[in-house]
Amino acid sequence: MYADIVDLREFYQSPLGRTAQRLLQARVLRIWPRLRGERVLALGYGTPLLRPWLEEAGALLAMMPDAQGVAYWPREGPNLSSLVDASNLPLADQSIDRAILLHALEGAESAASMLREIWRVLKGGGRLLLMVPNRRGLWAHSDRTPFGTGQPYSAFQLKDTLRDQGFLVDRSFRALYMPPSSSRLLLRAADFLERAGEVLFPGFGEAGKQLYAPLPAKRRAARHRLVLPLPMPAPEPIPAGRVVQNA
Repeated sequence: MYADIVDLREFYQSPLGRTAQRLLQARVLRIWPRLRGERVLALGYGTPLLRPWLEEAGALLAMMPDAQGVAYWPREGPNLSSLVDASNLPLADQSIDRAILLHALEGAESAASMLREIWRVLKGGGRLLLMVPNRRGLWAHSDRTPFGTGQPYSAFQLKDTLRDQGFLVDRSFRALYMPPSSSRLLLRAADFLERAGEVLFPGFGEAGKQLYAPLPAKRRAARHRLVLPLPMPAPEPIPAGRVVQNA
C-alpha cells in the first residue's frame, strides 16, 4: 500500500518532514555529488530529493504511481511530474542515467515488476539509488510518517529482492538516526544525531536505508506505455482525485 499523496505532501511541509528531507538530501548528495547533463528518474515521491539537481541535470522526471497520486512539481516552474503505472513506465529502453526510488518499493503491489521496469529503462552504465524503511528502525513503526506505510525491508531481504531482478548491490547506507519526533530539541539536534549515528551505530539503520546498485547487462523487451501528465495550473488538493500541488 502506497502512502497517500496528500499525506506525503503534508509530511514534507511539517518541521519533522523538512528535517528528514534535509538529512536525506545531504546523504544523497554525498553519493551523487554531480549529475550534470544526466537524465534522472525519481519514482514514487522523490521530489523532496531532486531540487539540488534542478538546474544541473539534463532532465528530471518525477513519476508517481497511479495508486499514490501525483503532485505538481516544481512549484515555481514548468511541471516535471506525471502519474504513471509503475510496472509499465512510459520510457524508452536504456533512456535513463540515474534512478531514485523513494516511497516507492515498499508500497508496490509487485516489487519485482517495478524493479524490472527500472532495469529496462536504465542505461548500461546507469545507477539505482533505492530507499526503503528499515524493518528494525523506529521510523518503520511510526504511523506519524510515510515511512511507516507499506512493507519495510531488512538488509538481506532488500539485497535478495534486487538480486532476483539482476541487480548487484554495490554499497549500502543508513540514514535518519533521529527518532521520528517533532520535539524541538530533537529537531535542533538532528544533524548531531545523524553524525553520531553514522559513527557509533554503523550496523543499525533507521528509515531511508539506501542501496546503490549498478545495472546488469541483460535487458527485457519493451511494452506499450501510458502516462498521465499533470495539467497546468495544478488544482487545489483533492484527495479523491489524488492530484495536488507540491509546496
